[in-house]
Amino acid sequence: MTKIFALVDCNNFYVSCERVFNPGLEDIPVVVLSNNDGCVIARSDQAKALGVGMGVPAFKYRDFFEKHGVKVLSSNYPLYGDMSCRAMNLLSGLAPSMEVYSIDEAFLDLKGINQGPEQYSREIRQKMLKWLGLPVSIGIGPTKTLAKIANRFAKKHPEHGGVMDLSHGPGLNHYLEQTPIQDVWGIGRKSALFLRSYGISNARQFAKLSRDWVKDRMSVTGLEILMEIQGIPCLDLHVAPRPNKTIISSRSFGRPVSDLEPLSEAVACFVARAAEKLRSQRTACSTLTVFIRTSKHQASLPQYSGHSSASLMYSTAHTPTLIRQALTVLRKIYQKGYPYKKAGVMLSGIEPQGQRQLSFFMPDRDEIRKQDKVMETMDRINARWGSNTIYPAAAGRKKEWKAPGQAVTPSYTTSWKDLPVVIA
Repeated sequence: MTKIFALVDCNNFYVSCERVFNPGLEDIPVVVLSNNDGCVIARSDQAKALGVGMGVPAFKYRDFFEKHGVKVLSSNYPLYGDMSCRAMNLLSGLAPSMEVYSIDEAFLDLKGINQGPEQYSREIRQKMLKWLGLPVSIGIGPTKTLAKIANRFAKKHPEHGGVMDLSHGPGLNHYLEQTPIQDVWGIGRKSALFLRSYGISNARQFAKLSRDWVKDRMSVTGLEILMEIQGIPCLDLHVAPRPNKTIISSRSFGRPVSDLEPLSEAVACFVARAAEKLRSQRTACSTLTVFIRTSKHQASLPQYSGHSSASLMYSTAHTPTLIRQALTVLRKIYQKGYPYKKAGVMLSGIEPQGQRQLSFFMPDRDEIRKQDKVMETMDRINARWGSNTIYPAAAGRKKEWKAPGQAVTPSYTTSWKDLPVVIA
């Protein structure tokens, strides 16, 4: 039986989450800002129509936002994360199998559905809007790459009603011709420039290339993209999440930090967050990197950027062990007198916990079990009662480096005190 993939993509996800709990934001331009209200990371269609670009610095657009009545919101990641979980849980019950691709995207396998894929996708779209309040666009195709292309048209062209089906032949070449080569999933900037040098500017022209030519010049990855566009599935669903090869946890500070103590607290906080992600995918790491830097946007101030890595004596996901190592690295790269604006940690050398490379320096099995049990208990408490219900003392209590957003909305779905109240 021919495979049928559907890519479900939540429209303007962060903005849509905010609109669920504040209908007054409908039909007006809205932007959501990054940590510390630095730059734009999400835009409503109305904001896009005004020409607000992704990633633009918020301070440069302050007057523009005020002039055009743009509603500016600080990021509310607890809300977005919870709404994403609800969306993925709903979708997982509507298809035989599913791959969570990102916080707001999922691939569904519609093979075996007892009705047309387009009609079924429209029903999915209605349920997402009715049950969660989230508008979605759905692209359908015989391959994941064609489903991606279909989703692009479903989202950008309202005449399709939010659903676009490229799973059957008629009209496919027309849409491939309208797809710039750089918009093909898997074609990066360098590959797009390379193909354009040969006069290949859209997906249809790419689809006409010979497989030998593409394989010789773009390796097996390019060949898979070509075959996918030609309707031959090469990429299957990844039902189980793939472990990250590296985990990075970093943040820009709300105000410059010069002293070692608050810098150490920030780094400890980043390590705790990264270690939690490490354990959530049942892995351990063997290398840890710490970096700190001043603001490149304040050239009048002293500038410094430092980073260093350390190899652990054994692979671990034990937060206290990782924090001790991170603070040792931090003291090595810290230079007094600089106004640091950002810090972070990166965990690498990641491997499954059950396949860790043995080391002479590893604790005995009872000690490892004790460490694992403590970390498991901490993760369960934080999952049940909210992030940072329990946290390492090294991460500090005040977190003065962490300035809250100026326009952050309530955590409607994850905090008892923020639950919406309905008055009859």
